[in-house]
Amino acid sequence: MRLDGKTMLITGAGSGIGRALAVACAEQGARLLLVGRRRAKLEETRALLARPEQAMLLAADVTQAADRRVMRNTIAETFGCLDVLVNNAGVLCVGPLHGADDDELEDLLATNLLAPMALTRDLLNLLRTAERPRIVNVGSVFGDIGHPQFAAYSATKFGLRGFSDAIRRELMAEGIGLTYVAPRATQTEAAHKFDHLVAPYAMAVDSAEVAAAQILSAIRRDARNSYARGPERFFVMLQRLFPGLIDQALGRKLPAV
Repeated sequence: MRLDGKTMLITGAGSGIGRALAVACAEQGARLLLVGRRRAKLEETRALLARPEQAMLLAADVTQAADRRVMRNTIAETFGCLDVLVNNAGVLCVGPLHGADDDELEDLLATNLLAPMALTRDLLNLLRTAERPRIVNVGSVFGDIGHPQFAAYSATKFGLRGFSDAIRRELMAEGIGLTYVAPRATQTEAAHKFDHLVAPYAMAVDSAEVAAAQILSAIRRDARNSYARGPERFFVMLQRLFPGLIDQALGRKLPAV
């Protein structure tokens, strides 16, 4: 897909991968609706764009039905259709499961899984009016490999991957494409939460710009799935074929954390 002149909605655009993706897509000529909870952070993102006038900002919470209605109405009134929906907004929960309280788990599930499902549903009619529209769900390699200390987070990304496969097949006959992108650990505002795990697990951490380049490449290729290059891609295959080996590799490192 060529993005020049295409209308894109990017959630979680105030920082991290969403911000880097907005910058990259603006360079390709996309018309952007940037969504995030904090207006000031969205303003910072727009200031980085090659053509700031091509971006509209909407301070909204994707977990709230009223805010999703505002997104839908804004697109309908301003652009008339939606070419690309990027479900990128997410939150991170790191640490032993017993340390996570109910509020944290509920926010994680609402933001990482329920919101992409609901927003996709709410914007389907606007996607249907576009030519060759595409939904892009930003997951994680932890949506394939259940990683210690990321149990709840992994669960939401496993769910997002399953939703992506199912809705892709459901919408295929309508000509709506779906791309699931699985970056590896990424340097974002929340990355400090897993700093202590990088060395024990020999985790490679990409910049937000690297993750955004992966997403953009997947969109331009109309890819079904995109996984980060490197050993993680091999471990994803290993997880599918020999999950016991992953158990041994990751489980035995727990005492060192």
